[in-house]
Amino acid sequence: MTLQARKPVSEGADHWLAVRPRLVLASGFMLFLELALIRWTGSNIVHLSYFTNFVLLGSFLGIGLGFLRVGRSKSRPYYSPVVLFGLVIVVLTFPVTVDRDTEGVLYWTSLHTAGPPAWLILPVVFCAAAVVLMGPAELVGRCFPELPRLEAYRYDLIGSLAGIAAFTALSFLSAPPVYWGIIAAAAYGVLLAPGRSAPRSAGRLVPYLGLVTVPSLAVVALLLAESLTAGALWSPYYKVTYSQGRVLDVPVTDIAVNGIPHQQAVPAAARLQWERQYGLPYERAVAAPKDVLIVGAGSGTDVAIALSRGASRVDAVEIDPKLRELGGSTHPDRPYADPRVTTHITDGRAFLERTSARYDLILFALPDSLTLVSGASSLRLESYLFTEEAMRAARDRLKPGGAFAMYNYYRESWLVDRLASTVQAAFGHRPCVDVVSTAGQQAVITAGATPAAQRCGPAWAGATAATPPPAGDDRPFLYLKDRTIPPIYLITLGLILAVSLLAVRVVAGPYRRMRPYADLFLLGVAFLLLETKSVTGFALLFGTTWVVNAIVFAGVLVAVLAAVEVTRRFRTPPLPVMYGVLLAGLLLAWLVPNAWLLSLPLPLRAVAAVTVAFLPIFAANVVFAKRFADTADGTTAFGANLLGAMVGGCLEYLALVIGYQGLLIVAAVVYLGAFALLPRSTAPAA
Repeated sequence: MTLQARKPVSEGADHWLAVRPRLVLASGFMLFLELALIRWTGSNIVHLSYFTNFVLLGSFLGIGLGFLRVGRSKSRPYYSPVVLFGLVIVVLTFPVTVDRDTEGVLYWTSLHTAGPPAWLILPVVFCAAAVVLMGPAELVGRCFPELPRLEAYRYDLIGSLAGIAAFTALSFLSAPPVYWGIIAAAAYGVLLAPGRSAPRSAGRLVPYLGLVTVPSLAVVALLLAESLTAGALWSPYYKVTYSQGRVLDVPVTDIAVNGIPHQQAVPAAARLQWERQYGLPYERAVAAPKDVLIVGAGSGTDVAIALSRGASRVDAVEIDPKLRELGGSTHPDRPYADPRVTTHITDGRAFLERTSARYDLILFALPDSLTLVSGASSLRLESYLFTEEAMRAARDRLKPGGAFAMYNYYRESWLVDRLASTVQAAFGHRPCVDVVSTAGQQAVITAGATPAAQRCGPAWAGATAATPPPAGDDRPFLYLKDRTIPPIYLITLGLILAVSLLAVRVVAGPYRRMRPYADLFLLGVAFLLLETKSVTGFALLFGTTWVVNAIVFAGVLVAVLAAVEVTRRFRTPPLPVMYGVLLAGLLLAWLVPNAWLLSLPLPLRAVAAVTVAFLPIFAANVVFAKRFADTADGTTAFGANLLGAMVGGCLEYLALVIGYQGLLIVAAVVYLGAFALLPRSTAPAA
């Protein structure tokens, strides 16, 4: 095969920045902008807190269209900063809160809708995200013909890693969105700047100033105003806002995340007086709780109650550093300043799996994250807390005579029964179930390490025939009653695919351009499923924290980059052999149970998990690199692959029916389809 570089196109030759740094900058900006859009739109449009991959799918569509548009237009993509400015205006003018009262959907709350309806605002966000990302993608795509295929792909991956690193650093610093806007404005300014011929054509400065500089600076100004006037704290998960006041002459701090009332910092005495559920775990547990673990410690009220009930040691686990910081500074009882309290900023399930401590009382204190793990279509931050395996982990961390309890507003009676039956399956006996209020199904579920360690009030009647079985680590979808994909998702995904087909035809021309790259399209479908399985698997093994998520995404890109470097520098086996290695890796990942990985010590678990997860990813990208290197039209081939990733994002929802492990089977079938569509001329040459 030949990897000769093509003659540079006129746009590249005219650009003042050399092709390699331009490609790194454009690809880094593309990924950074995608992450920023997902994060920022979700903080202002609450629908997107539960449809995080909605913007991701729009981004994939836009990136694919950007590559397919290369060669069809010589004008620079000035439309991207203009549409971004329009999107920011719409989102800030029409923020949304949501009435989540549909039983089949994976969320719940009692709030009502304020702002545009979902059927209006979601298409606007989806289409705007696609158009915005199409601009940077087109700039990346224009660099590809100027370099050998794999060299271009290599620099694209390096830029993507830089984009993840930049966004991760800003998340670590809790930087408000104005900094995201500044980076976007700078990237637009550099990438869309007039080229070498600009001095001979002053007219080229007019579109640059009007379509790049003005909208970019306007976006920065709008985001600065939001950052200053909202008084918000930007955690890696939420936009956190709070207000302080008094209720019945008691100081109260109301905390909202992404526009949803989430927690209250209230003195322990007042909370116990106002709501009975907070004291019931201590009444149902026989042993006086001296050592207490609180998962979902948040602003500190549950910690303050534990201290008031005589706890001598409290481990307070909270996933969000800003909620913990807010509790430390605003809670009237100052529980986090007490020397008996130790704070752990981590995922609750991960803490249970790692700690060797034993407790008199383990409490899941309203752990409802109100958001999904980025990059996973249906996994919430707390999903792995409510599985049967998690309840067993909690049981194993109890002292003899200790007790476990959880409370929340569960909304549906079947949800209370499902959780109670999950606890029953894990502990081996019926728990105490106290429905404190039927309005919102405010309930407390308590189970002693043994039946003698709990003292119940009225006996729980037990699960009914209509109660769903306990959720498990493979299908951790607590709020999904039936093994099905809710209609709202099916309708939405169907519309997304229909719009995508139309957009590809309008922007990229006839579909026959991509027909020779049908196998690359399927490689994109399967790889997105493989990536989703990796994200969810590492979330279970190491926690759903943003740090773990960033490391996994970076690790995937490193594995892809390693595959490209191996393909560039060494003679690799033929494609049929590599497909065999890929399928063997998928079989290994399917055979290795999560329970076995969780039983390993943490260092050994990390080694085993990386090996199992990244072997098929590495093999899949050797397959892609070998095939991509021989393509006649690199930009069209890459665009087809990215559009396949968008379809793979839609297929993620199959996990609601078959579980995350089942996605490996779907991925294997799709990879076999890609092998079957491999051009005959390519297989022997490889």
